[in-house]
Amino acid sequence: MKSASTVVATRILGLDPGLRITGFGVIDKLGNQLRYVASGCIRTRDGELPGRLKTLLDGVREVVAAYTPDQVAVEKVFVNVNPQSTLLLGQARGAVICGAVSCDLPVHEYTALQVKQAVVGYGKAAKEQVQHMVQRLLALDGCPSPDAADALACAICHAHGGQGTAGAFAGRRRAGRILVAPDPG
Repeated sequence: MKSASTVVATRILGLDPGLRITGFGVIDKLGNQLRYVASGCIRTRDGELPGRLKTLLDGVREVVAAYTPDQVAVEKVFVNVNPQSTLLLGQARGAVICGAVSCDLPVHEYTALQVKQAVVGYGKAAKEQVQHMVQRLLALDGCPSPDAADALACAICHAHGGQGTAGAFAGRRRAGRILVAPDPG
């Protein structure tokens, strides 16, 4: 009879914040293997900013409740040419981070350069390259939407040990899931 070894899986929620569309991607990291769990988008309707931010906050909470991640990886905001757009994106990002932190999850941050470097191997990769590599790394049947792919890429970056900043946003750390796998020997 083969003995069972314990493999600790860590569930990671990646988020790609946006005021109109926030991508999310959930993966499990089992040792050095990654497994796709889910991905999608949280969409806001046109309207007043406070209502749209609430939609993002509630949407992240719903994703957390549905998939129970252990950690969250969020893409950092880049400075846009348009200061107003940068401010709006920053507010959306704040709502997304608050959604995760309100669920007592540690939040790690990564720049787009870090994410692309971790997933594609080139920090200035095109969106299509990121989508393709996410599809390959997670053995998906098709390419995820650009926003979901960016969120999955952020989660992959974190899983590969990217140097994010958990710092001030870290809540209590949650233990990984315990899975029993057959011993290969």
